[in-house]
Amino acid sequence: MEKKITTPITKGLIIALIGAVLDLIAGFAHVKFEDWWRWIPGIITFGLIIWACLNFASQSENNVTFGNIFAHGFKTSAVVVCFSIIYFLISTYLIFPETKEIILQKSREQMEANGKLTQDQIDAGIEMTKKLFIPFTIMGLIFFYLIFGTIASLIGAALAKKNPVTPFDKPQT
Repeated sequence: MEKKITTPITKGLIIALIGAVLDLIAGFAHVKFEDWWRWIPGIITFGLIIWACLNFASQSENNVTFGNIFAHGFKTSAVVVCFSIIYFLISTYLIFPETKEIILQKSREQMEANGKLTQDQIDAGIEMTKKLFIPFTIMGLIFFYLIFGTIASLIGAALAKKNPVTPFDKPQT
């Protein structure tokens, strides 16, 4: 009986759901915008994509190549991106509608602390960010998750045990 291999869609959905749960916990615990929290969801996602690659190799009984594993990890990352964007929109508009204002306020504080911009330049920057908040954030999510996903897929493919069987390796009967 052949082992069933978990699809990248299933793994990507599970990883995105874990990310959503982490975001909900952070949002309700009021730590979502703390500096120490910023990288935690990304690190966990990174590790889970490596796990997805290793799991794929294991489910395939290590009869895989580097390219097979990398492709599986990259597809998983793409699914994570899609579901993360959907969650982001739901979260921003329904669950945590204050997100946009908090981010804009933190951006203003950082620009003012920098001291290189005038108040008019800061106001213009904030106005532009207000108008383009959703597209900027979606582009950021795509870039962040695909870069992290690509690197995690490469690491997962490198770490996974590979023992590909070619037709030439099969014993003659």
